[in-house]
Amino acid sequence: MLTPTVIAIPLFAALIAFEAWFIKRENRALFDRKDAWTNIFLGFGSVAWGAFFGLATGVFYAAVYEIAPYKMPMNQWWTWTILLFLDDFAYYWFHRFSHEIRFFWNFHVVHHSSNQYNLSVAVRQSWFSGVAHWIFYIPVAFLGFPFWAFATMHGFNLIYQFWIHTKVVKKMPAWFEFVFNTPSHHRVHHGVNDEYLDKNYAGIFIVWDRLFGTFVDEKSEVRYGITTPLKSYNALWINSHGWFETFAAMRTKRTMAGKLRCLFGAPAMDFEESQPRGARAKQTIQ
Repeated sequence: MLTPTVIAIPLFAALIAFEAWFIKRENRALFDRKDAWTNIFLGFGSVAWGAFFGLATGVFYAAVYEIAPYKMPMNQWWTWTILLFLDDFAYYWFHRFSHEIRFFWNFHVVHHSSNQYNLSVAVRQSWFSGVAHWIFYIPVAFLGFPFWAFATMHGFNLIYQFWIHTKVVKKMPAWFEFVFNTPSHHRVHHGVNDEYLDKNYAGIFIVWDRLFGTFVDEKSEVRYGITTPLKSYNALWINSHGWFETFAAMRTKRTMAGKLRCLFGAPAMDFEESQPRGARAKQTIQ
Protein backbone atom coordinates (compact mmCIF):
# COMPACT_ATOMS: atom_id res chain seq x y z
CA MET A 1 0.00 0.00 0.00
CA LEU A 2 1.42 3.35 -1.08
CA THR A 3 1.01 5.77 1.80
CA PRO A 4 0.64 9.55 1.31
CA THR A 5 4.14 10.11 2.72
CA VAL A 6 5.71 7.83 0.10
CA ILE A 7 3.77 9.55 -2.69
CA ALA A 8 4.93 12.93 -1.34
CA ILE A 9 8.67 12.06 -1.51
CA PRO A 10 9.27 14.04 -4.75
CA LEU A 11 7.62 17.09 -3.15
CA PHE A 12 9.74 16.68 -0.03
CA ALA A 13 12.88 16.45 -2.16
CA ALA A 14 12.02 19.60 -4.13
CA LEU A 15 11.27 21.62 -0.99
CA ILE A 16 14.43 20.42 0.79
CA ALA A 17 16.49 21.44 -2.24
CA PHE A 18 14.81 24.84 -2.51
CA GLU A 19 15.24 25.60 1.19
CA ALA A 20 18.90 24.52 1.05
CA TRP A 21 19.50 26.89 -1.88
CA PHE A 22 17.74 29.70 0.00
CA ILE A 23 19.72 29.16 3.23
CA LYS A 24 23.06 28.96 1.42
CA ARG A 25 22.22 32.11 -0.53
CA GLU A 26 21.58 33.96 2.74
CA ASN A 27 24.48 32.50 4.71
CA ARG A 28 26.32 29.40 3.50
CA ALA A 29 27.77 28.77 6.97
CA LEU A 30 24.26 28.06 8.33
CA PHE A 31 23.83 24.94 6.20
CA ASP A 32 25.57 21.64 7.00
CA ARG A 33 25.50 19.71 3.72
CA LYS A 34 26.80 16.49 5.27
CA ASP A 35 24.08 16.59 7.94
CA ALA A 36 21.41 17.13 5.27
CA TRP A 37 22.57 14.13 3.23
CA THR A 38 22.67 12.04 6.39
CA ASN A 39 19.06 13.07 7.10
CA ILE A 40 17.99 12.09 3.58
CA PHE A 41 19.73 8.71 3.86
CA LEU A 42 18.03 8.11 7.22
CA GLY A 43 14.73 9.08 5.63
CA PHE A 44 15.00 6.51 2.84
CA GLY A 45 16.03 3.90 5.40
CA SER A 46 12.98 4.68 7.52
CA VAL A 47 10.72 4.22 4.48
CA ALA A 48 12.24 0.81 3.73
CA TRP A 49 12.14 -0.43 7.32
CA GLY A 50 8.71 1.17 7.79
CA ALA A 51 7.34 -0.94 4.94
CA PHE A 52 8.75 -4.07 6.59
CA PHE A 53 7.31 -3.31 10.03
CA GLY A 54 4.10 -2.05 8.44
CA LEU A 55 3.29 -5.52 7.13
CA ALA A 56 3.36 -7.02 10.62
CA THR A 57 1.62 -4.15 12.39
CA GLY A 58 -0.98 -3.92 9.65
CA VAL A 59 -1.96 -7.55 10.25
CA PHE A 60 -2.26 -6.94 13.99
CA TYR A 61 -4.24 -3.72 13.42
CA ALA A 62 -6.62 -5.58 11.11
CA ALA A 63 -7.13 -8.31 13.73
CA VAL A 64 -8.12 -5.71 16.36
CA TYR A 65 -10.38 -3.98 13.82
CA GLU A 66 -12.23 -7.25 13.23
CA ILE A 67 -13.28 -7.41 16.91
CA ALA A 68 -14.32 -3.75 17.04
CA PRO A 69 -17.93 -3.51 18.25
CA TYR A 70 -18.75 -0.92 15.56
CA LYS A 71 -17.32 -0.36 12.09
CA MET A 72 -17.07 3.28 11.03
CA PRO A 73 -18.63 4.09 7.62
CA MET A 74 -15.74 5.68 5.75
CA ASN A 75 -17.99 7.13 3.07
CA GLN A 76 -19.14 9.89 5.44
CA TRP A 77 -17.40 13.24 6.00
CA TRP A 78 -17.92 13.12 9.76
CA THR A 79 -16.03 9.85 10.19
CA TRP A 80 -12.98 11.38 8.48
CA THR A 81 -13.28 14.42 10.74
CA ILE A 82 -13.34 12.19 13.82
CA LEU A 83 -10.37 10.22 12.48
CA LEU A 84 -8.42 13.44 11.89
CA PHE A 85 -8.70 14.47 15.54
CA LEU A 86 -8.41 10.93 16.90
CA ASP A 87 -5.22 10.22 14.98
CA ASP A 88 -3.70 13.54 16.06
CA PHE A 89 -4.70 12.91 19.68
CA ALA A 90 -3.03 9.49 19.56
CA TYR A 91 0.04 11.08 17.97
CA TYR A 92 0.29 13.62 20.80
CA TRP A 93 0.50 10.84 23.39
CA PHE A 94 2.86 8.71 21.28
CA HIS A 95 5.11 11.76 20.89
CA ARG A 96 4.91 12.71 24.55
CA PHE A 97 5.73 9.21 25.80
CA SER A 98 8.58 9.12 23.27
CA HIS A 99 10.16 11.91 25.31
CA GLU A 100 9.18 10.69 28.77
CA ILE A 101 10.04 6.97 28.55
CA ARG A 102 13.56 5.85 27.66
CA PHE A 103 12.43 2.80 25.66
CA PHE A 104 10.50 4.97 23.20
CA TRP A 105 13.04 7.82 23.35
CA ASN A 106 15.75 5.47 22.05
CA PHE A 107 13.86 5.41 18.75
CA HIS A 108 12.75 9.03 18.70
CA VAL A 109 16.19 10.45 19.60
CA VAL A 110 17.20 9.84 15.98
CA HIS A 111 14.90 12.67 14.90
CA HIS A 112 16.28 15.08 17.52
CA SER A 113 19.96 14.27 17.21
CA SER A 114 20.79 16.82 14.51
CA ASN A 115 22.01 20.19 15.73
CA GLN A 116 20.55 21.73 12.57
CA TYR A 117 16.96 22.72 11.91
CA ASN A 118 15.73 22.63 8.34
CA LEU A 119 13.35 20.64 6.17
CA SER A 120 15.80 17.76 5.80
CA VAL A 121 15.50 17.17 9.57
CA ALA A 122 11.84 16.29 9.00
CA VAL A 123 12.87 13.10 7.21
CA ARG A 124 15.56 12.21 9.80
CA GLN A 125 13.62 9.30 11.28
CA SER A 126 14.38 6.11 13.17
CA TRP A 127 14.63 2.96 11.11
CA PHE A 128 13.21 0.77 13.86
CA SER A 129 10.46 2.77 15.57
CA GLY A 130 7.90 0.53 13.88
CA VAL A 131 8.74 -2.04 16.54
CA ALA A 132 6.74 -0.13 19.15
CA HIS A 133 4.95 3.03 18.03
CA TRP A 134 1.97 1.10 16.63
CA ILE A 135 0.87 0.42 20.24
CA PHE A 136 -0.50 3.95 20.51
CA TYR A 137 -2.79 3.51 17.50
CA ILE A 138 -4.46 0.22 18.40
CA PRO A 139 -7.39 2.13 20.02
CA VAL A 140 -8.07 3.62 16.58
CA ALA A 141 -8.60 0.09 15.23
CA PHE A 142 -10.82 -0.88 18.16
CA LEU A 143 -12.98 2.21 17.54
CA GLY A 144 -13.78 0.82 14.09
CA PHE A 145 -11.50 2.62 11.65
CA PRO A 146 -10.08 0.31 8.95
CA PHE A 147 -6.32 0.18 8.43
CA TRP A 148 -6.39 1.78 4.98
CA ALA A 149 -8.27 4.80 6.37
CA PHE A 150 -5.93 5.12 9.36
CA ALA A 151 -2.82 4.82 7.16
CA THR A 152 -4.18 7.50 4.84
CA MET A 153 -5.03 9.95 7.61
CA HIS A 154 -1.80 9.30 9.50
CA GLY A 155 0.13 9.88 6.30
CA PHE A 156 -1.47 13.29 5.84
CA ASN A 157 -0.68 14.07 9.48
CA LEU A 158 3.01 13.36 8.83
CA ILE A 159 2.95 15.38 5.60
CA TYR A 160 1.62 18.35 7.56
CA GLN A 161 4.51 18.03 10.00
CA PHE A 162 7.08 18.27 7.22
CA TRP A 163 6.73 22.01 6.60
CA ILE A 164 7.07 22.99 10.27
CA HIS A 165 10.75 21.92 10.28
CA THR A 166 12.09 25.24 9.07
CA LYS A 167 13.57 28.48 10.36
CA VAL A 168 12.62 30.33 7.18
CA VAL A 169 8.99 30.81 8.32
CA LYS A 170 8.98 32.98 11.43
CA LYS A 171 5.36 33.34 12.60
CA MET A 172 1.94 32.58 11.18
CA PRO A 173 -1.16 34.71 11.91
CA ALA A 174 -2.14 34.73 15.60
CA TRP A 175 -5.31 32.64 15.10
CA PHE A 176 -3.31 30.00 13.21
CA GLU A 177 -0.60 29.92 15.90
CA PHE A 178 -3.30 29.38 18.55
CA VAL A 179 -4.93 26.37 16.87
CA PHE A 180 -2.28 24.68 14.74
CA ASN A 181 1.27 23.46 15.12
CA THR A 182 3.63 25.86 13.33
CA PRO A 183 7.36 26.23 12.62
CA SER A 184 7.62 28.50 15.67
CA HIS A 185 6.00 25.94 17.98
CA HIS A 186 8.02 23.06 16.58
CA ARG A 187 11.31 24.93 16.82
CA VAL A 188 10.60 25.05 20.55
CA HIS A 189 10.06 21.29 20.54
CA HIS A 190 13.49 20.71 19.01
CA GLY A 191 15.20 23.08 21.43
CA VAL A 192 17.54 22.03 24.24
CA ASN A 193 17.11 25.31 26.09
CA ASP A 194 15.96 24.53 29.63
CA GLU A 195 12.63 26.29 29.11
CA TYR A 196 11.99 24.39 25.86
CA LEU A 197 12.81 20.81 26.88
CA ASP A 198 9.94 18.34 26.39
CA LYS A 199 7.37 20.85 25.16
CA ASN A 200 5.02 21.23 22.17
CA TYR A 201 4.34 17.61 21.22
CA ALA A 202 1.55 18.41 18.77
CA GLY A 203 1.23 16.88 15.34
CA ILE A 204 -1.31 19.15 13.64
CA PHE A 205 -3.26 20.77 16.49
CA ILE A 206 -1.28 22.66 19.14
CA VAL A 207 -4.46 22.74 21.22
CA TRP A 208 -3.46 19.39 22.75
CA ASP A 209 -0.39 21.02 24.30
CA ARG A 210 -2.44 23.96 25.51
CA LEU A 211 -4.97 21.54 27.03
CA PHE A 212 -2.44 19.25 28.77
CA GLY A 213 0.00 21.91 29.95
CA THR A 214 2.93 21.16 27.64
CA PHE A 215 2.81 24.33 25.54
CA VAL A 216 5.58 26.93 25.50
CA ASP A 217 5.78 29.89 23.14
CA GLU A 218 8.98 30.67 21.25
CA LYS A 219 10.72 33.63 22.84
CA SER A 220 14.50 33.23 23.16
CA GLU A 221 16.67 31.87 20.36
CA VAL A 222 16.50 28.09 20.08
CA ARG A 223 19.51 25.80 20.44
CA TYR A 224 18.96 22.54 18.57
CA GLY A 225 19.98 18.92 19.11
CA ILE A 226 20.07 16.76 22.21
CA THR A 227 21.45 17.52 25.66
CA THR A 228 24.50 15.33 24.99
CA PRO A 229 25.39 16.28 21.40
CA LEU A 230 25.82 13.44 18.94
CA LYS A 231 28.84 14.29 16.79
CA SER A 232 28.41 11.62 14.14
CA TYR A 233 27.11 11.24 10.60
CA ASN A 234 27.06 7.43 10.85
CA ALA A 235 23.48 6.27 10.23
CA LEU A 236 23.86 3.03 12.18
CA TRP A 237 25.30 4.83 15.20
CA ILE A 238 22.58 7.49 15.02
CA ASN A 239 19.97 4.72 15.16
CA SER A 240 21.65 2.72 17.91
CA HIS A 241 23.61 5.03 20.25
CA GLY A 242 20.63 5.43 22.60
CA TRP A 243 20.46 1.69 23.16
CA PHE A 244 24.18 1.43 23.89
CA GLU A 245 23.81 4.23 26.45
CA THR A 246 20.84 2.46 28.02
CA PHE A 247 22.54 -0.92 28.31
CA ALA A 248 25.67 0.72 29.74
CA ALA A 249 23.55 2.44 32.39
CA MET A 250 21.71 -0.80 33.18
CA ARG A 251 25.01 -2.56 33.86
CA THR A 252 25.79 -0.03 36.60
CA LYS A 253 22.57 -0.79 38.49
CA ARG A 254 22.54 -3.47 41.17
CA THR A 255 18.79 -4.16 41.34
CA MET A 256 16.32 -5.32 38.74
CA ALA A 257 14.16 -2.31 39.60
CA GLY A 258 17.07 0.00 38.81
CA LYS A 259 17.78 -1.76 35.54
CA LEU A 260 14.12 -1.59 34.49
CA ARG A 261 13.98 2.07 35.45
CA CYS A 262 16.82 2.73 33.00
CA LEU A 263 14.75 1.15 30.24
CA PHE A 264 11.22 2.29 31.09
CA GLY A 265 11.81 5.38 33.24
CA ALA A 266 12.59 8.90 32.13
CA PRO A 267 15.37 9.27 29.51
CA ALA A 268 17.77 10.69 32.13
CA MET A 269 19.42 7.63 33.71
CA ASP A 270 21.53 9.32 36.40
CA PHE A 271 19.15 8.59 39.29
CA GLU A 272 20.19 7.35 42.73
CA GLU A 273 19.39 3.65 43.05
CA SER A 274 17.59 2.46 46.17
CA GLN A 275 19.36 -0.27 48.07
CA PRO A 276 17.73 -3.72 48.30
CA ARG A 277 16.04 -4.50 51.64
CA GLY A 278 18.63 -7.13 52.51
CA ALA A 279 21.48 -4.66 52.04
CA ARG A 280 19.75 -2.06 54.25
CA ALA A 281 19.13 -4.64 56.98
CA LYS A 282 22.75 -5.77 56.85
CA GLN A 283 23.99 -2.18 57.22
CA THR A 284 21.67 -1.69 60.23
CA ILE A 285 23.04 -4.80 61.97
CA GLN A 286 26.60 -3.69 61.38
